[in-house]
Amino acid sequence: MQIYDIIKRPVVTEKSVYLQNAHNTYTFEVDRRANKTEIRKAVETLFKVKVSAVRTLIMPSKAVRRGKSIGETSPWKKALVTVAADQKIEGV
Repeated sequence: MQIYDIIKRPVVTEKSVYLQNAHNTYTFEVDRRANKTEIRKAVETLFKVKVSAVRTLIMPSKAVRRGKSIGETSPWKKALVTVAADQKIEGV
């Protein structure tokens, strides 16, 4: 798996912005097949920072109703990446 396939997009919510500012932790949507070691290498290579911790969780699907049709969103994997205290990821 290529490093560009592992990280799909940053997750920007109120909670993720708080984690960036308070705890130097960045949130990304990642490929479901990626493990913590691959995520660590991808972040270190792409953003040129030192990763100190990686936590992952799979976000469950949610029920969606649009008019009469009922369905679910797809489950996805989220990674919380903590970088070294003296480093930041710009543009995220």
